[in-house]
Amino acid sequence: MTTALEGVFPVFQTPFHEDESIDFGTLEHELNWLISRGANGITMAMVSETLRLSSEERDKLASTTCAIVDDRLPVVISVGAESTHTAIRHIQHAEAVGASAAMAIPPTSGALNDRGLREYFEALLANSTIPLIVQDASAYVGRSLSTKLQSDLVNEFGPDRVIFKPEANPVGPKLSALREATKGQARVFEGSGGMALLDTFRRGIVGTMPGAEIIDAQVAFWRMLTAGDFERAAHLSEAIISLVTLQCHSLDGFLAVEKHLLVRQGVFQSARRRGPTSFELDPETIAEVDRRYERLQQLL
Repeated sequence: MTTALEGVFPVFQTPFHEDESIDFGTLEHELNWLISRGANGITMAMVSETLRLSSEERDKLASTTCAIVDDRLPVVISVGAESTHTAIRHIQHAEAVGASAAMAIPPTSGALNDRGLREYFEALLANSTIPLIVQDASAYVGRSLSTKLQSDLVNEFGPDRVIFKPEANPVGPKLSALREATKGQARVFEGSGGMALLDTFRRGIVGTMPGAEIIDAQVAFWRMLTAGDFERAAHLSEAIISLVTLQCHSLDGFLAVEKHLLVRQGVFQSARRRGPTSFELDPETIAEVDRRYERLQQLL
């Protein structure tokens, strides 16, 4: 099993047929396309529309993803659920089908305190052997995870079992606080679509989990940073931020733009999302997305 958890781990978008069933043929094309473009791992998570899938569909999507990738790269599978019981079911299934790691958001239907959240994440770790990426998805759902909760998990289970994807604002200072609280042990993935990557890289992250739609730019950005070419990285960062700001107002904003760009590149045949959706692209926004995407491509 491939297990190196560092670098660019794009979160794939789930393609749908017109009847909203999962298009597994297009999924295979998308995953192979991401691998060919230099991804270091593959992730199934929020912008895979995980929360809009049934448990059975999540199982099939996870197992199919692991089978398509076939140990070429590590695979991270999102396992978060509204009950600890169901989340344990998902993490055990992910481990059984070959996932290299799991990722979990907290339950979204209730405002759990630190004790409740800790018990939830501890149960996932106790019922599996693969690493768990604790995702603070409070940019979309719930409240942010405290630094103490996160550092306690590292202290209890170690940095090889517990990794983090912080998305609560301000990302940079919160990341530094976690780094200090864990004496530099916490391993962190950036999760803002690349918008915070230039800042968070300097704060010691091990990787980034952007969407799939601009994989070429995200891989180039990461390689510039790891090579110490911060001047070129800064120019590329500006173009990435310019594009991602058109998406980041909501989860549906990300999905609409991401799927539009995947269709534009010939990766997807349809930009269909599962409803209900809270955002639709109008013609002027599409034109602006295309202009900013073309500018980004020119920089590459």
